[in-house]
Amino acid sequence: MIHSTAKPAIEPTFGHDDFQFGFEAALGASYRNGADVGEVLATAARIKDGDADAWLREWTATAGAVWAAARAAEEAGRRVSALAHYRRAATYYATALYTIAASSELERRPEIWQRQRACWERIVDLSPVPGERIAIPYEGTTLPGWFFRAPDAAPGERRPTVVVNNGSDGATSQMWLHGGAAASERGWHWMTFDGPGQQSTLFDAGIPFRPDWEAVLTPVLDTLLTRPEVDPARVAVIGVSQAGYWVPRALAFEHRFAAAVVDPGVVDVATSWLDPLPGALRKELEQGKQAQFDRNMHLGELFSAATRATLSFRGEPYGVEQESRYALYRTVARYRLGDEVARIDTPLLITDPEGEQFWPGQSRQLHDLLPGVAELAPFAAADGAGRHCEPLASAARDARIFDWLEERLG
Repeated sequence: MIHSTAKPAIEPTFGHDDFQFGFEAALGASYRNGADVGEVLATAARIKDGDADAWLREWTATAGAVWAAARAAEEAGRRVSALAHYRRAATYYATALYTIAASSELERRPEIWQRQRACWERIVDLSPVPGERIAIPYEGTTLPGWFFRAPDAAPGERRPTVVVNNGSDGATSQMWLHGGAAASERGWHWMTFDGPGQQSTLFDAGIPFRPDWEAVLTPVLDTLLTRPEVDPARVAVIGVSQAGYWVPRALAFEHRFAAAVVDPGVVDVATSWLDPLPGALRKELEQGKQAQFDRNMHLGELFSAATRATLSFRGEPYGVEQESRYALYRTVARYRLGDEVARIDTPLLITDPEGEQFWPGQSRQLHDLLPGVAELAPFAAADGAGRHCEPLASAARDARIFDWLEERLG
C-alpha cells in the first residue's frame, strides 16, 4: 500500500492523511452509486483519527449491514436494490482494507477480501447486462477478466471498447468507478482484469507484480480481439494509479491500442517508497550497502511494529515481502520508465491532479518525455479536483477523459 504525505485539497475530516484519502475515495464513490454519502459520513464520524483498529471495525460494520441488505433484497427477487447494495458494500469492504496493515488485525485481510470479492461477483451477475467472465491466457495459466457489453448493444455488435487497468491494491469493483461506468453510459463495451500482483491473481494464485507489463497487456488485448463485438480499430486502455507506470511501459511495445489514458502519469514507482526514508538510509541504498541497510531497517522495525507490518504488506505483491528490505527496495526500483518510452506512438492523455501525493510532478515528467504523443489534463485543487486519481471529482474526471477518448474512438 502506498502512503500519502500531501495535505488534502479540502478541509480535512481526518488529520491522518491515509485516513483522509481513504475517506475521500469512499465519499467520491457515491457519484457512481458505489457509496451513499450518509453512510460514509456516519461511518467516518465513529472513527477516532489515526485509530486503524477503529477504521477497520467501523467500515466492516457498515459493509456488513449493507451486505445483509443486499442478500435480503436478492432473496426477495429485487435485483435493482440488491445490485445497489452490493456496489456499496464492495466499496466499504475495500475501504476497510485500505489501512489494515496499520491495525492489530492484519490476519483478517483474507476474510474481508473474500467478502469484498463476493460482492464483486454478485455485481457482475446482477448488472443490467451481466458481465461475462473470461480467461486470459498468461504464461501457462490464465488471468481472470470480466467483459461488459454496452447496455444498448445487441450480442456481437461492434462498439468501442475500453480496458480499465487496475493499480497496486485497488479492488476490482473500483474499476467500475474509474472508467467502467463512464464507458457503459456512452454505449461502449468495457472490461477489466486481475493482472499479476493484483487481487485474486495475488491472493489466490500467488503471482506477483512484474515491471514489463507488455507481457500482461498484450495477452489481454489478444483475448479481446477474438471477440466479434470488439472493433480492433477502437480499443483504448485506462491505467489507474500505479498502472500510470504499467500502461506506458506496455505501450512502448504494444502499438494496437487506438488511445490510452493514465491517471496519473508515473515515471518512477520507487519514489513513493524512497521519499519517506531518512537521507542516511537512502544513501546506503544508493551505494549498494546491503548489509548496512538491512541492519538499520531491522533496527527501525524493532521499534515500530507498524512499520514492519506495512513494509511486509507492501512488499507482498512484489514477491519479496519476506526477503531483505534491501532486496525489496531494489525490486521496486525496477519499476521505472527508461529509454523505451521513445517507442510509444499511441495517443496518451495524462491526468495531472494538483496535490498529487504519491508521485508528484511525474505526470508532467511523463508528458515531457513524449512530445507530440501525450496531452496533459490538469485538475485543480480549487475545484475540488486535486489529489491522487481525483477522488472527489469523478464527474469532471470522467468527462475530461471520455471526451478525449470519443475524439479518438468515435
